[in-house]
Amino acid sequence: MPAAPAQPRRVALAVALALVMAGAVWYGYRLETTTQLKPPPVPKAASVAVAGAAAPATAPASAPASAPDLASVSAPATTSRTATANQESLATALPPASTLSDPEMMQLRSRALTLPVQGVNAAQLVDTYTQARAAGAPHEAIDILAERGTPVLAVEDGEVVKLFFSKAGGITLYQFDPGRQYAYYYAHLDRYAEGVGEGSKLRKGQVIGFVGSTGNALPGAPHLHFAIFVLGPERQWWRGTPVNPFLVWRDAKN
Repeated sequence: MPAAPAQPRRVALAVALALVMAGAVWYGYRLETTTQLKPPPVPKAASVAVAGAAAPATAPASAPASAPDLASVSAPATTSRTATANQESLATALPPASTLSDPEMMQLRSRALTLPVQGVNAAQLVDTYTQARAAGAPHEAIDILAERGTPVLAVEDGEVVKLFFSKAGGITLYQFDPGRQYAYYYAHLDRYAEGVGEGSKLRKGQVIGFVGSTGNALPGAPHLHFAIFVLGPERQWWRGTPVNPFLVWRDAKN
């Protein structure tokens, strides 16, 4: 019997091969499209970094500007202390309105002390003597606000016993009265007047310095920190019994 022709066999093989190739192409297409529909995996390291990341820090807003508070303009003078360092309460730390008896106050008033800041009158004074300062310490002085560079005047005749610079008071001047009974303390000066030095003899109303904000005074609130204290028998320029200067120029009832 004669052999079957080879042509039909070749056609069958070609068809089978075509079907196999078509299936491979279809499988590849499905694999590619299925992979593209899935989101790409997130690397583990990146996930950890995001989970542990903190919110960005922001700078704190600055406090709103406000007018200076006289209670925080300056620290108490270091020349006198009526309360101990271990103050149990602010009430016990504050000094009395006046440490002088009525006759003693009248005697001091009779000296007609000059206001220590040029151009300021008694009606403009504010009684800051009993206001608290740093750590609740008493002020024991008055603050007289004025423009920087305003002349500071000697309240009466006397002598400059000490020119001193301190962290609290800045540029300061201590004056004794002629009888060396009282000391007058001028602080936060911008500078001294020309020719003023330790041992200088002062005349009442003489320019001894200029208003400033040295020491711990607020730069935007130049003023004179003025104190009076009664000297002890040792006549120490840094120590004495404080007196409220406000009462020297203003009646307590006003």
